[in-house]
Amino acid sequence: MTDIVTMSNPRKMNWITIIVLVLFHIGAVAALFMFNWQAFLTAVLLYWIATGWGISLGYHRLHTHRGYETPLALEYFFAICGVLTLEGGPIFWVATHRIHHQKSDKPGDPHSPRDGAWWSHIGWIIFGEAKHNDTKMMSKYAPDLAKHRFYVWLNNWHWVPMVLLGLALLAIGGLPMMLWGICLRVVVGLHATWAVNSATHMWGARRFATRDDSRNNWWVALMTFGEGWHNNHHAHPTSARHGLAWYELDISWISLNIMRFLGLAKSIQVATLHSDIDVSEAA
Repeated sequence: MTDIVTMSNPRKMNWITIIVLVLFHIGAVAALFMFNWQAFLTAVLLYWIATGWGISLGYHRLHTHRGYETPLALEYFFAICGVLTLEGGPIFWVATHRIHHQKSDKPGDPHSPRDGAWWSHIGWIIFGEAKHNDTKMMSKYAPDLAKHRFYVWLNNWHWVPMVLLGLALLAIGGLPMMLWGICLRVVVGLHATWAVNSATHMWGARRFATRDDSRNNWWVALMTFGEGWHNNHHAHPTSARHGLAWYELDISWISLNIMRFLGLAKSIQVATLHSDIDVSEAA
């Protein structure tokens, strides 16, 4: 489909990715038999840090769309939070998502449900050629990030922070804390993020007449700190606010307002219900 991910040989399987995902899912199931409140609360906190800060505020609204500005140290920190989701390094994630916007639900979209619901949710990861570590090739879609040696290093070694965190949790709380804080938390976060690729292009309401199938989906928004208001987002890609109505809960937008109050965010791009659709980007 693209030089990031291709369906030219859908029977080609990425065995390393498959093995890692299977092990994480086994660990997630095992965690359910080792419940304790300390491990559970650790997983909830890490889910917010990794998926809420790392993906929603970081990889997506900041690194990909530049919906706001923040000090470089905090920008780097959000990227570290992002790799804790097992969704790849920042250059890979940003490049893939920018291609998704350029070719949304058209030939070349890395994960469109028009190629199958299974493909859009997980198939594009385990089949084809997901270029997680081809930093040089992916950098042409994210040249702003490739200028930073830190992002290049983090993209190449995106698994290191996860390993260090896992060892720390194992030392602090034993196997239960590691299984909850790593395996179960990661698996829930992966399926929540993948649901943005699949569910929000199949189910929900359409407020804006974008040229794709994007939809607003409340239950995906709840799992992803506001990313489920996907039709709003595709209509206004650079807006750091996704939930545009008072009843559209957008936890990342609330967090961003707190950051602005603390002087940690500025130049925030904001769309409203009455904003004209951004035809140049609302693929």
